[in-house]
Amino acid sequence: MNITLSVDEQVAQRARDAAQKMGKSLNQVVRDYLEQLAGGSRREQHWDQFEARCMTSQAKLEGWRFNRDKANER
Repeated sequence: MNITLSVDEQVAQRARDAAQKMGKSLNQVVRDYLEQLAGGSRREQHWDQFEARCMTSQAKLEGWRFNRDKANER
């Protein structure tokens, strides 16, 4: 699908320059952003499902507590 956007020429040029520094075309950067934006709702849905499973889990920690010092031991 082709989409036409109206953008100030200076904004478009700065965006092209930024895209070039990333090794991409402005078209690719916009396409990547739209794909990320479209997938965002799916990520939120997956996160909500994960959170719901965690909250209803019957898992038992049997007194285990997170200890920052032990987690950072080398």
